Amino acid sequence: MMLNTALEYQTAYLLLGGNLGNREDNLHKAIALIAENIGSVVSISALYETAAWGKTDQPSFLNQAVAVETNFPAIEVLNKALEIEKVLGRVRKDKWGERLIDIDLILYGNEVIDIENKLQVPHPHMQERRFVMAPLAEIAPGIVHPILGKTILDIFENITDKLDAKKL
Repeated sequence: MMLNTALEYQTAYLLLGGNLGNREDNLHKAIALIAENIGSVVSISALYETAAWGKTDQPSFLNQAVAVETNFPAIEVLNKALEIEKVLGRVRKDKWGERLIDIDLILYGNEVIDIENKLQVPHPHMQERRFVMAPLAEIAPGIVHPILGKTILDIFENITDKLDAKKL
């Protein structure tokens, strides 16, 4: 008897960002590599420009949310995203430092995942950051946060983060 080991497709929501080099081009390259290596890109937000968060003495960021239909488990989506960052020249230095590209797994279906020191889904700080919630609310307004029990749009409309995320 043959076991079916294929996972059902899930929608993974990724947040892309960068503040070095040709920011828009880096995001386009990342999306192409996501489509090639992770799954079918089904939705892409507009670009949002935001001042740096956390460490403020650096160039502003461009951010964009992407929805991807994938049959890879969440940890594999994360590993593939980290590999794409490396391919595009990401060097990890400071926690909130400058970067060519950053790809974060924000949501994975309606799953709650906590793999110590590796992966937390939903992203534990997403609801605190306008630069995450603005593009995510654009492509997934009705998705319900699996822990908070509120829609992405509701969370975004009630966010307290004062840092502007300017839609381009």
